[in-house]
Amino acid sequence: MSCHDLNTVVEIPEGSKKIVLVGNPNVGKSVFFNALTGMYVDVSNFPGTTVDISHGKYKDDFVMDTPGVYGVSSFNDEEKVARDVILNGDIILNVVDAVHLERDLFLTQQIIDMGKPVIVALNMMDDVKRNGMNIDIKQLSKELGVKVIATTAIKGEGIEDVKNALCCATSGNQLNIVKKYIPAVENQVEVASEALLVLEEDENVISRNNVTFNDKLRETIYMERRRKVDAIINKVVSENTQGASFKTKLGRWMVQPLTGIPILAFTLFIMYQLIGVFVAQTVVGVTEEVIMGTYYNNFIMNLFSGLIVEESFIGQLLIGEFGLFTMTPIYLLGLLLPLVVGFYLILSALEDSGYLPRIATLVDRMLMSLGLNGRAVIPMILGFGCVTMATITTRLLGSKRERFIATMLLGLAIPCSAQIGVIAGLVAPLGFKYTMIYVITIFAVFVIVGTLLNKVMPGKSTDLLIDLPPLRLPQLSNVLKKTYTKSVMFMKEAGPLFALGAVIITVMQYTGALDGVIGVFAPITQGFLKLDPRVATAFIMGIVRRDFGAAGLDSLVKAGLLSPPQIIVSLVAITLFVPCIAAIMVIFKERSWQESVGIWIGSFVISFLTAGILAQIII
Repeated sequence: MSCHDLNTVVEIPEGSKKIVLVGNPNVGKSVFFNALTGMYVDVSNFPGTTVDISHGKYKDDFVMDTPGVYGVSSFNDEEKVARDVILNGDIILNVVDAVHLERDLFLTQQIIDMGKPVIVALNMMDDVKRNGMNIDIKQLSKELGVKVIATTAIKGEGIEDVKNALCCATSGNQLNIVKKYIPAVENQVEVASEALLVLEEDENVISRNNVTFNDKLRETIYMERRRKVDAIINKVVSENTQGASFKTKLGRWMVQPLTGIPILAFTLFIMYQLIGVFVAQTVVGVTEEVIMGTYYNNFIMNLFSGLIVEESFIGQLLIGEFGLFTMTPIYLLGLLLPLVVGFYLILSALEDSGYLPRIATLVDRMLMSLGLNGRAVIPMILGFGCVTMATITTRLLGSKRERFIATMLLGLAIPCSAQIGVIAGLVAPLGFKYTMIYVITIFAVFVIVGTLLNKVMPGKSTDLLIDLPPLRLPQLSNVLKKTYTKSVMFMKEAGPLFALGAVIITVMQYTGALDGVIGVFAPITQGFLKLDPRVATAFIMGIVRRDFGAAGLDSLVKAGLLSPPQIIVSLVAITLFVPCIAAIMVIFKERSWQESVGIWIGSFVISFLTAGILAQIII
């Protein structure tokens, strides 16, 4: 269908002006639509899509709603429908969330760049005061070049002003780059507004108009539009701290370095006390040592003792040191599950509270020195849950360069929730001194490797564009639901891999291959790392699954084979060690094979080199 022929969707009376409502998701467009159309509303399916659009009459004119979108393009059905309806419109009523101008004005400026007559309804003005903001509406109108009307639609405030202004919609102030290049393509398109989309490399619009235009301007236009929006925000938005609520003030403190860093440090301290001390020592002490280690283990041994010989291969496979019915369920249910549940409870609470985006904003400047921006903190924090999942989320980063750096740092220096749980259980009893040695070493490697990659890789970091939702108390039902879902996913993923690891280690132990591998690694483990040679077993287990390797160290510690300094060196090595099989598979899927091999080999080298240097210092 032609983008400017909406008669195939609805019957538009001849001579009627087409008023189109446009805005980001959840800005209150439906309130304006209902205020304009009243009872005269219909819904039609947009041809070629699964998207329904609402339409109705306002006086002698025709009103159409559009799906909530962040930009006009062809990335999905919602954007395509919004694009074609906007191109068809005579008057655009752009509903903007006043609290999130830095986000919403990007779409506003894009519509203005299309040359459309626009009215801006600055909605949710009641939230502006609660958030301690002042907005100079006259200056905003001057900067955009269109009428801006303050509204609180849900209370009916400003609705009549919007209705009265529809007759006077005007075209706004286009970007200079748009005004410069528009003449080169406007005679090649059927609808003048499509010229901008040609400049922005919209393949759908270029194809249906058969346009020839070779300049690549999309990124340049997007950057120029972002700079203009940021400049407008700086001119029209100011703070009013006296009218701000405590939650608003707290949200601001969280993103300012002077107050945000202590708040983050306090948050991490609370996390350590809950996971590293309470869960890792008190809860796990009951689940691993009493429930699983004593009652369950005695039950299994009594059950199988009369059926199989423990020293036989089947005996070792089922109820031996690394048995499928002994070590696997004891570690999974007694050690790892409580730690994973504890971690996801805290992560879900932080996510539900709106604090995670503020952490991203706070650390943006620091991550810039590592070749990343603050958005990278999202996969980094997710990495503390599961590196495999976090590697997939690196797709949200703005460039191939950033995705490689983030993937390298994830695979190298971010322990997953299960691994960090075991690590916390091993480190916490050693005291504050050894805890800080471990944390500082891993953090130093993270910073050094990221800085070096930033120096040697071409290009630079992209800017941080992120929405800061209002702070709120986490809802217990949401937190528990997320924790349950993620914990179940962990058990489904970890269970088979743990069992596979147990089988591999048992076979290697029974055939003598394990002793051979230990002998091969002896010059490194005994010589350079100054560890018991049997630590090599944990390294092998770590290739199957990272927390499996850390759990392997647990048995060596309980046997008294490692001193506190040796425990720290072992944990540093196992943390920086090559990612588990699942993470490796995702890395090879997400990155090129050359990059993946580089990450894999780099993890080996950095792991043993760092642990070896640390061993020379503290052992």
